[in-house]
Amino acid sequence: MSDAIQIAVIGSGYVGLVAAVCFAEMGHQVVCVDNDESKVAALQAGDPQIHELYLNDLLARHRNTNIRFTTNLAHATLAAQAIFIAVGTPQSENGDADLSYVEAVACEIARSLTSYKVIVEKSTVPVYTNEWIRRAIERNGVDHLLFDVVSNPEFLREGSAVTDFLHPDRIVIGADHPRAADLLSRIYAPLTSGLYYQQPTAIVGPCSAAQTPPLLLTSTKSAEIIKHASNAFLAMKISFINAVSNLCEAAEANVEQVARGIGLDSRIGPRFLRPGIGYGGSCFPKDVAAFRAVAHQLGTDFGILSEVEKINLQQKKRFLNKVRSALWTLRGKRIGVLGLAFKGETDDIRESPAIDLIHMLLAEGCTIVAYDPAAMSRAAAAIPATPNLTYAADSYAAADAADALLILTDWREFATLDLPRLKQSLRYPIVIDGRNLFDPETMTQQGFTYFSIGRSPAYPATKPKPHANSVL
Repeated sequence: MSDAIQIAVIGSGYVGLVAAVCFAEMGHQVVCVDNDESKVAALQAGDPQIHELYLNDLLARHRNTNIRFTTNLAHATLAAQAIFIAVGTPQSENGDADLSYVEAVACEIARSLTSYKVIVEKSTVPVYTNEWIRRAIERNGVDHLLFDVVSNPEFLREGSAVTDFLHPDRIVIGADHPRAADLLSRIYAPLTSGLYYQQPTAIVGPCSAAQTPPLLLTSTKSAEIIKHASNAFLAMKISFINAVSNLCEAAEANVEQVARGIGLDSRIGPRFLRPGIGYGGSCFPKDVAAFRAVAHQLGTDFGILSEVEKINLQQKKRFLNKVRSALWTLRGKRIGVLGLAFKGETDDIRESPAIDLIHMLLAEGCTIVAYDPAAMSRAAAAIPATPNLTYAADSYAAADAADALLILTDWREFATLDLPRLKQSLRYPIVIDGRNLFDPETMTQQGFTYFSIGRSPAYPATKPKPHANSVL
């Protein structure tokens, strides 16, 4: 592939670790930095500590060759040509993104700058962050000719982050100086030239040597807005279909049919038109709030984002009411819960609607038995087991003797459950599906009472009672 670039990645969370490992996969020399000594020790031993498809494989392939891990930021950045900042930007109390970690890293980078570097925002940050990074570095005595600041937002979906990184819809580079733009273009050259996809060990995805990802060069401010605007739009799309699902329930229509009819319009597309219990995770809730806060600070009315947040909050409350309508009363009910992560194929429980609903159900006096294929340990750390909350070994154990089973996360394995076995496990064959994983007709044929999102409740057919004079 193309010539290797020396890269330092600061932060080994979902974004930082995936970026670091994928840069190594592309042929670059990478040092990943984190101030958490236990996390670095685990990574040095080959344990990524997060559940992400292909991550273990690539870490095993490149550890101690193309990628190393350290707590020493100054040493890691000494030889680096590009330094990617991928630290957390949590939501503050007023909705703004907390950029204190970004600022701390920028100041620490400044103390070790002796030659030209490109400082790259990889964390999701509001517009003007590039200017603040520049000011922080200059305030620490660094000549402005020794560095450039670039915005290179990520568009990764947890659960498919490695594939998304190596097979992106687009690569956005926000750079205000040609020298910085050229270095970032060289970093991504294995993808944009198609050379990576010709490798026999390349991760398979939608891109190929004949169909390479587009590279979009913008200003730094435009790149920063692109990231927040993208996530806000996707969150709006989810809230929109959830609002439509509520209308469908009131009108006795089928939201799955409606979503398909909408999604076949090429101007809209089918993605993110799946109704459910609301969005969660580390990005959408935080980024919608931060984008709205930035708009407010700049004197722009972005009220639609407040409605997006409102619909998302209401969707969880509506689902709780759906559980109540299925069971009449909740106090003392034993509820099986499938899914703890905010979405399927990841172990991330941050801002998970499933966790919020468990809190709501516990407050109603329910007993919860929960299962998730990957997020059990994280959930147990966040909500320790109690007499009213236990964690099961599998889906059927969660359903055992339950008054109803709730599906809260769209794990693929939940969609392939053995329905006769599931029915036998439950005390009452009631399934309340917050992810619309099943077909209502199939569920009623299997003897379930089935509630879902944006579709009418489905009840199993009952045998007609024999006439008093009939012969049995």
